[in-house]
Amino acid sequence: MAKNSGRRDFFRKTAALAGGAVAASAGAAPLPVPPSAQEPGRPIPEAMYGMPSKYEAHVARRRSDVLKNRQNWSDWSMTPLQHQPGIITPNGLVFERHHAGTPDIDPAKHRLAIHGLVKQPLAFAMDDLVRYPSVSRFHFHECSGNGLTDWLKPASSTVQQTHGLLSGVLWTGVPAATLLEEAGIDPRGKWVLFEGADASAHARSIPMEKVLDDALIVYAMNGERLRPENGYPVRAVIPGWEGNVSVKWLRRIKVSDQPWHLRSETARYTDPMPEGKWRQFSMVMECKSVITSPSGGQQLKGPGFYEITGLAWSGAGRIRAVDVSLDGGRNWREAMVEEPIMDKCLTRFKVGWTWDGAPAVLMSRAVDSTGYVQPAVQEIQKARAIAGFVQHHNGIQPWSVNAKGEVRNAIGQA
Repeated sequence: MAKNSGRRDFFRKTAALAGGAVAASAGAAPLPVPPSAQEPGRPIPEAMYGMPSKYEAHVARRRSDVLKNRQNWSDWSMTPLQHQPGIITPNGLVFERHHAGTPDIDPAKHRLAIHGLVKQPLAFAMDDLVRYPSVSRFHFHECSGNGLTDWLKPASSTVQQTHGLLSGVLWTGVPAATLLEEAGIDPRGKWVLFEGADASAHARSIPMEKVLDDALIVYAMNGERLRPENGYPVRAVIPGWEGNVSVKWLRRIKVSDQPWHLRSETARYTDPMPEGKWRQFSMVMECKSVITSPSGGQQLKGPGFYEITGLAWSGAGRIRAVDVSLDGGRNWREAMVEEPIMDKCLTRFKVGWTWDGAPAVLMSRAVDSTGYVQPAVQEIQKARAIAGFVQHHNGIQPWSVNAKGEVRNAIGQA
């Protein structure tokens, strides 16, 4: 009953706000005819790739404001989540993470090999791959380093910088299980190596169970072929797991009876734990959420009604609920979770808020279908050593709003 009441209250306040806008215009002078209605617009060209409006040029991927490399071959750029209205990220805004720059690969010459503990090693041209029965699935994609600069104090000013190593994508390709079954899996095969064709030869070991469950060999995203920075012409996608295991520019798949313990699985992409220990193969991206509006760097235009909205996701399943706090976590109210709610996919939430002009601290807390509740950073500290360069940050993100309506990152202050 409380949930339905909250939903009705949200729509009632929204309708009242819209009604106020209509009433304000009643009796006003007629709208002038704009220049755009006085002459024809651009004709449709013979062929072109459509581009966003010139008035949306500010919506762009951006490199880190905190960790700056002199050369950006091993680097990243971040999705502007504050400008994303839905759960799908346009291809030109999907975040990037590279270990040796973006290669330029001719799909006509590219080959994908399957070998190791298989009955029949195979090599696929791109024309071969696209002939297999395809699937299309919505899944979030997140770097394990998302949020690593903002554990204990605010280093980043916007949600693009704190959480922008995250995107929502419709992936299209062939289930990895289909290709492995074509090659014939040796019963001893328990791990699978995915290796890329970039200069770093980035590779990861993935348990066979996960590969056969939902891993994809992908050649398209959001209705078009992969872009070079996202793995063109073919990549792996391991749903719900850290982005680096979804190896781009995929060139080979090798089956073994054990993991490879590569540099990317020992010196990198491991997590520091108490007593000097390190957690290896911690690849699931745990339940998480963030308010994207109002968020850092934004400005409220005075007291009144606002829609608090954001994104929630979990690598372990679906989002079950999201709570929002307006006072730094002392009190919580249930937000409306918007359909569609899909497995290992971004989910949008929203709640109505009438700001009275007083300082506030906005936070969100997600719960997934396993019952896992997104923790505060203080809770994560009890189980992990989070000083320094630490990944897998799924702690609650606070945003402070001052009396002027300025929104700032409040990590460590809430």
